[in-house]
Amino acid sequence: MAMRSVVTFHYTLRDPSGRVLDTSMGAQAVTYLEGAGQIIDGLDEQLRGAAAGLKTRIVVPAAKAYGERDSEQVQPVKRSQLPVEGELMVGDQFKTGDDSHAPTVSVISIDGDEVLLDANHPLAGIDLTFDVEIISTREATPEELRHGHAHGADGACSG
Repeated sequence: MAMRSVVTFHYTLRDPSGRVLDTSMGAQAVTYLEGAGQIIDGLDEQLRGAAAGLKTRIVVPAAKAYGERDSEQVQPVKRSQLPVEGELMVGDQFKTGDDSHAPTVSVISIDGDEVLLDANHPLAGIDLTFDVEIISTREATPEELRHGHAHGADGACSG
């Protein structure tokens, strides 16, 4: 099996129009274990073997980011069935349950008691551009490989 690395990097994420969607600049850099599903597949694949100090722009097609939009993820629901108190507005987003893996849905339209919800990821169907700066890379520790995730830039497990 090939050596797996733990990579620490800063990024700025833009949509196809160049609008900044997210950035780690001025905040904590991201540290992840290659191939562990901690970052989107398309970025993980293209950062393999990158060396510290590399600054690059990576375009990740929607299919390797948050997937293509799925029309079956757009469903009408009765307002009374929604776990949201108070007024509901178009554009509101909320989790569909208490579970941390419960999908987040967006309100597309409201027509009387019928609410049209979209369970697609907000970035589904969008090609993403990442400006990346690799801060450091190191070989993953045996413990990280067993746990299936990076334990931080120094390899110490924080739980």
